[in-house]
Amino acid sequence: MARAEVETPAVALTQGVRMMFYLVTPNETSFRHVEEVPDYVNKGVRMMFYLVTPNETSFRHVEEVPDYINKATPFFIGMLLLELVLGWAKTGGPIIRINDGATSISAGMLSRLPQLFMRSLELSSYMYIWNNHRVLELPWDSPWTWWLAFLGVDFGYYWVHRFAHELNILWAAHQVHHSSEDYNLSTALRQSLTQQYASWFFYLPLALAVPPSVFAVHIQFNLLYQFWIHTELITHLGPLEWVMNTPSHHRVHHGRNRYCIDKNYGGTLIIWDRIFGTFAPEGDKVIYGLTKPINTFEILSVQFQHYLYIGQTVWNAHGIKNKLSYIFKGPSWRPGQPRLGDHKEIPKVIGVVTPYNPAWSMVLQAYVSLQFLLLLTIYNDVLATKAMLSQQTLLLMAGYIIFTLTSLGLIIDQRPNAGMLEMLRCVLFLGLHRSGNVKVAFPALSMLIEVFLWLSVLHWALQTLGKLTEGKNKQH
Repeated sequence: MARAEVETPAVALTQGVRMMFYLVTPNETSFRHVEEVPDYVNKGVRMMFYLVTPNETSFRHVEEVPDYINKATPFFIGMLLLELVLGWAKTGGPIIRINDGATSISAGMLSRLPQLFMRSLELSSYMYIWNNHRVLELPWDSPWTWWLAFLGVDFGYYWVHRFAHELNILWAAHQVHHSSEDYNLSTALRQSLTQQYASWFFYLPLALAVPPSVFAVHIQFNLLYQFWIHTELITHLGPLEWVMNTPSHHRVHHGRNRYCIDKNYGGTLIIWDRIFGTFAPEGDKVIYGLTKPINTFEILSVQFQHYLYIGQTVWNAHGIKNKLSYIFKGPSWRPGQPRLGDHKEIPKVIGVVTPYNPAWSMVLQAYVSLQFLLLLTIYNDVLATKAMLSQQTLLLMAGYIIFTLTSLGLIIDQRPNAGMLEMLRCVLFLGLHRSGNVKVAFPALSMLIEVFLWLSVLHWALQTLGKLTEGKNKQH
């Protein structure tokens, strides 16, 4: 089977944004016959809901499998914008906060940075077992193989997800996804940098018989399906609620109400929860987030704060048994309690709960939004051209992306050292841009962007100088 045509992420992002705002040209959207109109949108929408067929998503070799996650970029954007518009019409205000939404997207960007340097551990370990230990080779082009992989990947995901909630060391990674106190499509993008290094093990039994190319398709579609269920705009879906994972079921999973804890682990299907006794229907209004909110938007803290917490509790615990229990039992476990802890000790939440939302000016919100959009174009360009870049350049760009996400998070949190760090980051950007390591999506705007960055350097320098002067005056 021929390799499917794959668009680069940068092109997909640019086309997707222009398409949503009708900023397309006659040349790229004119066709002689209606049959020539691309089915790009049709396939893209079906892709987001797992409504694809074995015939169009079966490949002989794993190298032929498209990067469906990157191809979905414009549809992520389109669905986010659609939810924003519909949510505003329904509630009379924005349903996505800039600080929370930016943090969720930042986590998603950070989680995919390892792909700059290596193939995912899930696929690499799967291919190793397939190449060296398979006991049966199912046909790659059989619909039966495709459906077996669909069920097998979803079953594996159920156990990946369940163990991520029931083992504290795995929860340290997965808590990132639950740290948002909002629930919208941007929440789906809030992913962990480290969870992928523990999930690979659960899919290995499939590698004894199912070809890697089939697995590579389903591991992507299982993830894509879970994007659209992160919304409050869809209430119930009738009979589908019995079989499929839906927004209602997944809202329960993200809740910190007592009835929501450790429930509804399914990915695409909800049947595993019904079979293994972890299902709960949506009841009282769901309050989202962690039982102990982290109260920060700084991305490295969001990613690693629970690892530090585990280290502290293990250090302070008495006896090797308790130390190991803090690592391998439930996140809320305490000595003398059941393996998963006592859910009665979980703080009871009812009524209206105000999420962490530090005040910041509209000017600062606009600034962070612009810098974040600029970073998104750079990030997608790096992903698109990674095969042509040296390891040193990739390391440099990965470091810059992490630096930028950290700096913007500190600004959102209103940290005292945010100004100095942001000034240094803007100077670094200007250096990278002048050296050709950083390219913007619209080259015609390069000069305007440089002026904006120089003004930003001046602003943050003056702010930093002002704080230093204020500090010296207080000392005197």
